[in-house]
Amino acid sequence: MTACPRFARRLAFAVACLTVAGIAGASALDYPTKPVRIVVGFAAGGGADIFARLIGQWLSERLSQQFVVENRPGAGGNIGVEAVVRAPADGYTLLILLTANAVNATLYEKLNFNFIRDIAPVASISREPLVMVVHPSFPARTVPEFIAFAKANPGKINMASGGIGIVNHMSGELLKMMTGVDMIHVPYRGGAPALTDLLAGQVQVIFSSIALSIEYIKAGKLRALAVTTAMRSEALPDIPTVGEFVPGYEARSWYGIGAPRNTPAEIIDTLNKEINAALADPKMKARLADLGVTPLVLSPSDFGKLIVEETEKWGKVVRAAGIKAQ
Repeated sequence: MTACPRFARRLAFAVACLTVAGIAGASALDYPTKPVRIVVGFAAGGGADIFARLIGQWLSERLSQQFVVENRPGAGGNIGVEAVVRAPADGYTLLILLTANAVNATLYEKLNFNFIRDIAPVASISREPLVMVVHPSFPARTVPEFIAFAKANPGKINMASGGIGIVNHMSGELLKMMTGVDMIHVPYRGGAPALTDLLAGQVQVIFSSIALSIEYIKAGKLRALAVTTAMRSEALPDIPTVGEFVPGYEARSWYGIGAPRNTPAEIIDTLNKEINAALADPKMKARLADLGVTPLVLSPSDFGKLIVEETEKWGKVVRAAGIKAQ
């Protein structure tokens, strides 16, 4: 009779073990079981914030948990990156990635993290060309005319940007490096105030996001000279590329999602699958088209390769131009 209680205890222990194992196995499958933060290293209202909210809303609806955007601006986006690097690698803290992160890897001499090592690529979201725009009073109507004017008037063209190391700044520095033109960089606290001064004729040129400038281009308040990607933009099909006149020139803005390194592969794969589904959705594609961007569907490994390539590319420009963070 004494064997019965002993057998019952062993059976209960075995059941408990199986239950715990079942819960552990289900946890990865059931992700997420609580709200998820999407950290944006820039202020609300900018491109990074817009994409975070678009993707966050999609993931909230698809995965039945809140994906909450948290803006952590400062130091060119580095404050947001560091917050995610220090977060638990459990899938509940994500980061919006963008071109500036790749630039910062070289621009800032001392960082408390290694961007490529410490952030795991999850999914790409979009890529977009910038558009080289000038005030209508500017004498050049084409890229060759612009280059000729700049060489004849060294140091007399003010090139506005949304800040040091931002992609519209780096696009101009790339043109300077490849053509030998001399332009004065005038950094602003964001792309919108830079564009405002271009509209007022206070500066002469800016490499702007299409979303920010397309209505002014259509209204004739700005003159588009070229887009910066290798292919022409569907949003501005009649505008040539810079590369048509400066062979090999290409600059693009891109966005994606990252997570702390060592985040479980199952969680990364789940997020990648859902974000790629968003980018294939007709309504999302239409929304991105309205913003002048193209969906960029990549696996985590291919997105990681893109990040490495962009980091190396812009590192060369930073070093060649002697750009320093301020």
